[in-house]
Amino acid sequence: MRYSLLCAVAMFCLVHLDSYALQAPTSKELNAESLYYVTSRKASLYRDIERSKLYVQLAFREPITLLALEGSVMHVRTMDGAAGYVSKDEISNIWILVSKRRKLVTLHRGLEVISEFRADFGYNAYSDKEILGTEGNPDHWRTPEGAFYVVRKNPYSKFHRAFLLNYPNAEDATRGLRDGLINHRQFDIIMQAEKRGTAPPMGTALGGMIEIHGHGTGLSSNWTQGCVAVRDEDMDFMWTYVKEGTPVVIEK
Repeated sequence: MRYSLLCAVAMFCLVHLDSYALQAPTSKELNAESLYYVTSRKASLYRDIERSKLYVQLAFREPITLLALEGSVMHVRTMDGAAGYVSKDEISNIWILVSKRRKLVTLHRGLEVISEFRADFGYNAYSDKEILGTEGNPDHWRTPEGAFYVVRKNPYSKFHRAFLLNYPNAEDATRGLRDGLINHRQFDIIMQAEKRGTAPPMGTALGGMIEIHGHGTGLSSNWTQGCVAVRDEDMDFMWTYVKEGTPVVIEK
């Protein structure tokens, strides 16, 4: 799966509907330089800059457009046209692009590249993840491709620090149900987790526990069980930028 930078920014703004369908802003609606998304789970949109008149509660990972920056307050508009004011620390335009072919992790602010890091990948680095990998079947220790987000930050990982991704996501659940890898109950649990912004079940036949973590070799070797590994100092650099809800696009 290939993404241009603009397409990648659009992909991380996927909006989950009650029908489990996915919808993204069109290119005409999308201004990548001003596009942000909600990273606080209890963000509020106010009618006035003093934030005394509550307008609406914003959804976790909801895409919004920056209209103006007013100190610690941002004037924003939601995708359905509601305009108001929100605290600056409740939204972000940070996202991560992972290229398996280039063996790179790129940290972005909008379309601006903040920094690039060399990375290691899964044992079978160039195939998309489909099922759980095991020691008896290491071919399926693969790094998944697609649009994900950080569902949890782990400062105590055995790999220094880690960002847990929401694999398997809705797309993986749909494929898994179609191919008979998961049942309807497992499908519903994965979809509900994605809707709530919580970690999906990691023990199904689809696999799980895909992270961006430290202890990377810096030599572009493929040794992980599907994770993306960077140097410890690179994880430390990204740690202050990345929040729960930060989008991660992984391309071939």
